[in-house]
Parts: sequence; structure tokens; C-alpha cells
Amino acid sequence: MDETAGTRRVATDYVECLERRDWAGLTALLAEDVVYDMPQTRERIRGRAAFVQFNAEYPGDWHLRVRRLVADGRFAAVWLDVRVGDDRLDACVWVDVDERGRVERITDYWPESYDPPAGRDHLVERW
Repeated sequence: MDETAGTRRVATDYVECLERRDWAGLTALLAEDVVYDMPQTRERIRGRAAFVQFNAEYPGDWHLRVRRLVADGRFAAVWLDVRVGDDRLDACVWVDVDERGRVERITDYWPESYDPPAGRDHLVERW
């Protein structure tokens, strides 16, 4: 398997382990010193044990589904459909895989919806 295909598999497995709450499987995918960043809240989690605990303790009935996954070498971008209870969200997750095929860095973007500024409705189509 080439590097890009391996990264694609790791990124897919990462999402599937989270969705199944497969903490042992998730642990096996992560480098010991994995770093998880959430830019919107400026939070960072360092280390495999802390990251797995963060997810295991995350409240609510949340579910993840890959909408699109793009990989190149040791990097992947995953567009996720996220459901938390009745709410649906989009997320974009960047996954970096080390030379051993383990996730070494995750950057999780959770965009918030907002109303666009006035004055450009003649240029755009709202959906």
C-alpha cells in the first residue's frame, strides 16, 4: 500500500473508531505524543491517553460520518457530517500521520453558521 492510501485508511479508521466508541481501536491508531488542536476554542490536548479520555467523556449523543476524505502523502482532510442529538453540523478535520502510520496531529475545525453581511445578495445564491 502506498503512503497516500495508508493515510486514507488511517483517517477513515480514525472516524470509524470514534463513531463506534472503539477506544482500544482509537488508541492503537494514535501516536503516544499525539497533539489535538481546536482552533475555534484555542484548546490543545497532548498525549494519547488524554485524547482518548476527552472523547470517551464527551457528552451527548454524537455521531460522525465521512462526507469527503482527501489524502496526500501523510496528510488527510476529512469533511464530516456531525450529528449531536437533533443538531447537524459540518466539521473539517486535518489528520497528520507519522512515518509509522499513526496519527500524530489532529486539527479539528467546527465552523459556526452565521448570516452574511448585507449588500451582496445580488451576487450570491443562498442554500
